[in-house]
Amino acid sequence: MDKIKIIGGQTLNGTIPISGAKNAALPLMIASLLTDETLTLENVPRLADVRQLTNILVNHGVDFAINGKRAGEDLLTGQTISLTARSITDTTAPYELVSTMRASFWVVGPLIARMRRARVSLPGGCAIGTRPVDLFLMGLEKLGARLDVEGGYVLASAPDGLVGNRIVFPKVSVGATHVIMMAATLAKGETVIENAAREPEVVDLANCLIAMGARISGAGTSTIVIDGVDRLRGARHRVVADRIETGTYAMAVAMTGGDVLLEGADASLIATPLDVLRRVGAEFDVTADGLRVRRNGAGIVAADVVTDPYPGFPTDLQAQFMALMTRARGTSRITETIFENRFMHVAELARFGARISLEGQVATVEGVERLKGAPVMATDLRASVSLVIAGLAAEGETMVNRVYHLDRGFERLEEKLSRCGAIIERLHG
Repeated sequence: MDKIKIIGGQTLNGTIPISGAKNAALPLMIASLLTDETLTLENVPRLADVRQLTNILVNHGVDFAINGKRAGEDLLTGQTISLTARSITDTTAPYELVSTMRASFWVVGPLIARMRRARVSLPGGCAIGTRPVDLFLMGLEKLGARLDVEGGYVLASAPDGLVGNRIVFPKVSVGATHVIMMAATLAKGETVIENAAREPEVVDLANCLIAMGARISGAGTSTIVIDGVDRLRGARHRVVADRIETGTYAMAVAMTGGDVLLEGADASLIATPLDVLRRVGAEFDVTADGLRVRRNGAGIVAADVVTDPYPGFPTDLQAQFMALMTRARGTSRITETIFENRFMHVAELARFGARISLEGQVATVEGVERLKGAPVMATDLRASVSLVIAGLAAEGETMVNRVYHLDRGFERLEEKLSRCGAIIERLHG
């Protein structure tokens, strides 16, 4: 199993290209099931989750083509994938595939919208919380789907097609918003989604669906209106920049010091995290090429954050911010409101010498003068990169185990960091 070895203490200077967002690319790929024409996606990150979802779509009969590497092409930039679901050969998403990646459950929306039936395995539990699919099912039932759960599978049918309706989510769900928006594009009549997720990835999906011929308004607000159409066509769409990767590298620079251009970053997508980072001591310049990040001369000071749905502070940056706060002057409080079990990185950060106490969903971090390298274990995707951030600033050697978590969401992380002066390498084994 691969490991990542870090020798801490180096500042970061140079350029880091920001990849396309994984959380946008996955629903965009699934949207290819809605049409028999080709959907071409640019700036798709080279990630394990993208490869796995490609396999899942192939199981449904989707043909795909990935642009080959061109002379002089930088592998740190995104790839182009063309997906064609000319004929869907299988409407079953089996357990052995869905269990490897929760987002693969989202195929239920396009399958029932286009094929009027679907048999999709329930995704099961998750290391950072249960993340149930009840909102997905409620939304599909509102659109007229008949649903049964049998043997761990959702059996969905709509023999006469889906019919638009008003759907009010009792809580914000990005996944449910994705699924119902996709399903509603081919429903008869108008669908109104209230308390919809406002994330940039939802807007990106809506923009792609509109390019495919869907009629959607309100994406990016809490109310989305979809007027169903008979069919969708193919399109070409560029995946939005990854705001979580942008925030992660901005925190790494704040942690180590230095001056880095986050090439291709869109600062408007992470306004809240950038405001927090300015308060703690980072400085930013928005340029034509992206976002330039550096740490001010006074060092990092403590600040409190509460995770919230977009446009609040993202739960996907909580672990990284906690790593940064371990070296801040003062005491910070980090409150997690999205997932009930997203503090598993606390015990691993303590191995560096961090002082963190937990009380329910609140972590209190008392900044320390120095961290010391240690062997640590990644527990989930975002927790694993928080350990990398800590290791970059820690004295001596850090060994991060279980880095397959990193490969799910961060494209060539060690290469991007080493180009900016970090002493970091992947050890294969």
